[in-house]
Amino acid sequence: MPRPESLHPEKARRAAQHPDRPGANCAAEPGTYRVTVDRNKCEGKGDCVDVCPYAVFEVRRIDDADYAKLSLFGKLKSRAHGRKTAYTPRLDACQACGLCVVACPEHALGLVLALTRR
Repeated sequence: MPRPESLHPEKARRAAQHPDRPGANCAAEPGTYRVTVDRNKCEGKGDCVDVCPYAVFEVRRIDDADYAKLSLFGKLKSRAHGRKTAYTPRLDACQACGLCVVACPEHALGLVLALTRR
């Protein structure tokens, strides 16, 4: 089955050519990998939303509980950027492309092997 198209194909093509792109080139079974979001770094710019062909991400206002866990600098940064951050409501659809990791200008995303499948 062909990979779905990203919302921003040109940005996805640039990310796909990045030499440090982690993951399994969109060939992993869904749920094998997990995307991590460092909310102290994330500014909610939405590059992850633009490049992800599986619609794993959404950018929205940070939950109060997540905001409370931020460092002082993270809270200041979050407020400066409208308290927006990336969430992964469709994490189970991730196929480890790694496009999001290299597209994120803040280096706030990581891709790790999931310990357990959902």
